[in-house]
Amino acid sequence: MSNTEKKCRFVATKRKWISFGLWTLVFILFVVWTGSLWWLLPIPFAFDLFISRYIPWSFWKKSKNKTFRVIMDWVDAIIFALVAVYFVFLFFFQNYQIPSSSLEKSLLVGDYLFVSKLSYGPRMPNTPLSFPLAQHTLPIVNSKSYFEKPQWPYKRIKGLGKIQRKDIVVFNFPAGDTVALKMQNTDYYTICYSIARERGISMQEAARIVRTNPQTFGEIVYRPVDRRENYVKRCVGLPGDSLQIISNQVYINGKILEDEPGTQYNYFVQTKGSYFSEAQFRQWNISKEDRLLFPEQYSLPDLMGFEPDAQGNKLPVYHFPATKEVIEKIKKNPMVNEVRIEPTQIGPYDLGGSIFTLSDEVSWTRDDFGPLWIPCKGATIELNPANVLLYGRVICAYERHSLEERQGLYFIDGEPAEHYTFEMDYYWMMGDNRHNSADSRAWGFVPEDHVVGKPMRVWLSLDKDRNWFQGKIRWKRFMKKAV
Repeated sequence: MSNTEKKCRFVATKRKWISFGLWTLVFILFVVWTGSLWWLLPIPFAFDLFISRYIPWSFWKKSKNKTFRVIMDWVDAIIFALVAVYFVFLFFFQNYQIPSSSLEKSLLVGDYLFVSKLSYGPRMPNTPLSFPLAQHTLPIVNSKSYFEKPQWPYKRIKGLGKIQRKDIVVFNFPAGDTVALKMQNTDYYTICYSIARERGISMQEAARIVRTNPQTFGEIVYRPVDRRENYVKRCVGLPGDSLQIISNQVYINGKILEDEPGTQYNYFVQTKGSYFSEAQFRQWNISKEDRLLFPEQYSLPDLMGFEPDAQGNKLPVYHFPATKEVIEKIKKNPMVNEVRIEPTQIGPYDLGGSIFTLSDEVSWTRDDFGPLWIPCKGATIELNPANVLLYGRVICAYERHSLEERQGLYFIDGEPAEHYTFEMDYYWMMGDNRHNSADSRAWGFVPEDHVVGKPMRVWLSLDKDRNWFQGKIRWKRFMKKAV
């Protein structure tokens, strides 16, 4: 062997050792950050990959079959990409698409977001063995995208900060633990509550009906926390806060919480007989999907007392969400006769939807709610009927203790108890589109272990009302901060 060959081999070996050293350093830093020794397991494989080469990592490259080499090159690239995506999604950031109008006009339907997991600290997965690009179901094959075992307990790695009031937050849907596969647009507990009210039966009996009728409701499945649907809302209540809503105005600890500039409410708008143009709706930024024009024979405007014209003819009435700034412009429009905010109840029609705690014992509504205290870690409450009604699901479903009442006494995990101390922090999340948002007013608290991350930037925005050649891409929203 010539001196040149020896020198080249020495340089190549030195590079391999440097590469191995750098990867080892990365693994060690991850062990320190995550507190998990599992990240030490790849080190022996990295040693073999860079130094010893006992495992034939690229065995197909020596094959004389060209087709086999091409296929295996693709397989190698796909596997590497999936591992890299899994790693990035797990610890750093993931993509999220706004599916509904609950946060308009702050975030719009069709916005694609970078969601930072570093902002509040990434979670170690409950279900570590999973396909990285699917939340809970694999497309086409329609099967679970994760293995139910092993399941790890909740652990959050240190992040860059904590949730602040008015932050927009992505989180796993708290009521998404149990799902009726044929009726996934309505959560399981609301389905049971609706049946119970309609038939005048208990929630337990309603749950039995749902579970024994798979032809109507589908299979009933349980999903671990990290496999529940992702929701995005604005945090209006922090752990330890007292929250109340009076006539649509949110109060935190007795003080008004000012609405964000993009906050919307639903309104009924009666014109003097004419109709708004598409250009006017476009100017007001009201989408086709959001607006409704009541026909001549309508009931809701009648029940609200909208007056006809001098000849007794019904005047056109529109229904749509709008910000306070837009509705003030609409009120000044010479075509407009009257504007009214949408109430929660119009005659026999309930527009407010289901309300936490899904119990007739609470008379709160969508627009008048509380007061309600938000649990915080380490705080203790007395176990009594009122507190059990409000916090029973927290104790049982989120903190996984059994809670029983026997002859006026309460038992936690079979032991008599007069008080309960919370083990996690909880948050109150609401949409900016207040009358078109299924949020904490419907299903309650968001536990800290459900928090996924913080949306940072809009990297793509598509307008559902326009085609590709008429402004479908909202270029002005590119890299807009998600606030």
